[in-house]
Amino acid sequence: MSSHSKAAKRFVADAERMAWHDRALYAVREKRDRMAHTVPEWESLRETASAIKRHTLSRLGHYLELFERNATANGIEVHWAEDAAEMNATVWRLVQEHGGQNLIKSKSMLSEECGLTPYLRERGVDAVESDLGERIMQLLKLPPSHIVLPAIGVRREEVGALFTREMGTEPGNSDPTYLTHAARRNLRAKFLGADISMTGVNFAVAETGALAVCTNEGNADLGTSFCDLHIAIMGLEKVIPDMRSLGVFTRLLARSGTGQPVTTYTSLYRRPAPGKRIHVIIVDNGRTEWLANEAHRNMLKCLRCGACMNTCPVYRRSGGYSYSYFIPGPLGINLSMLRSPKLHHGNVSACSLCYSCSHVCPAKIDLGEQIYLWRQQLDRDHLADPAKKAAVKVMDVIMRLPRCFYGGIALARVAEHLPAWMLDNGLNPWCAPGRAMPRFAPHTFNALWKRGGIEKTTDHE
Repeated sequence: MSSHSKAAKRFVADAERMAWHDRALYAVREKRDRMAHTVPEWESLRETASAIKRHTLSRLGHYLELFERNATANGIEVHWAEDAAEMNATVWRLVQEHGGQNLIKSKSMLSEECGLTPYLRERGVDAVESDLGERIMQLLKLPPSHIVLPAIGVRREEVGALFTREMGTEPGNSDPTYLTHAARRNLRAKFLGADISMTGVNFAVAETGALAVCTNEGNADLGTSFCDLHIAIMGLEKVIPDMRSLGVFTRLLARSGTGQPVTTYTSLYRRPAPGKRIHVIIVDNGRTEWLANEAHRNMLKCLRCGACMNTCPVYRRSGGYSYSYFIPGPLGINLSMLRSPKLHHGNVSACSLCYSCSHVCPAKIDLGEQIYLWRQQLDRDHLADPAKKAAVKVMDVIMRLPRCFYGGIALARVAEHLPAWMLDNGLNPWCAPGRAMPRFAPHTFNALWKRGGIEKTTDHE
């Protein structure tokens, strides 16, 4: 069994939660489909977005320098960080210079990637997540299980119990509206008491030196409005050429991620208000190495919409915590392998190769195809599971020999008549908790065909 399969056991064991998680995420995928169908030029937009990203990555140095020049001219201070350690150290230096201890954050996966929040907490800085989902996970002392819907794995009853403990809400009240108002009251004090605000960056517009930040709760806007210091952190792949490009991406981002026409708040930060400061930290942390990787550089096109997770049949039924990387799903599989194949190769098996992730990606990243390439690479890197290799060789022999194939089918049917304990044990990964062995069809397709039991139809039928 892969590390992903082992880690998924706990999630799979709760069949009700697994089914609910599956339905909830696929409902978002269906919203995405309905929204896409309302845009006649949808596929053209995807192709354009992919082309813009491809063009930008091919001239990344030019556009980053252009962004720096224009942002600096606007009064934004630009910093560069080679890795996570340098980014965190830069943030800490800015916090010290400003003299604050209360930092209000807008959701940022780069912050998770670099371990910024625990880094600041160790130095006495109270870094509060202002996105409601992220705040729930922070109070639970758990990482997010989804990059756009961080608390998707938490039931509202669990949120109600959490808020009772942390905010003194009415015990047993799990009404979403009531809990949302309670969270707002709690966060209002955090916003008013914050010294420093931090946001991620969805898009950095090179032409104007502006930062685009997309949220649905307005929490980024609240944070930056109250605080005199705004620190923005961004991966270097977030740069785009111009405002026309931004229009393409904003049409795709929310529709793909949550099934809404546009994010509720799309804010552009071009220059600091009088008496305030904006600092942006541009982070590499391995991205230039990925850019040099021809087979996998497409991962730098990612908009972080989460559409690939919403559609993935494995992620939906195994949960975010079954993956060894902080980003789960097809996106996380590819990013984790770019980060460290030795540490994360167990995630590669968490894929049915249905390629649905590639089909829904707004930037047309070949996510499923790249996972297939990683699988081919495992043996070369001596990371392939010996048991799986042996099983594949056996299957290769069986599939090549018709008598062995049909004999195997006949023998397999015997399994249905064996005692349950012989199948439902640790040696059979198909019989994990919450997952029963499927029943064989009474007759094979070939047998039915030979008997005339398959109705023949013409192509036009």
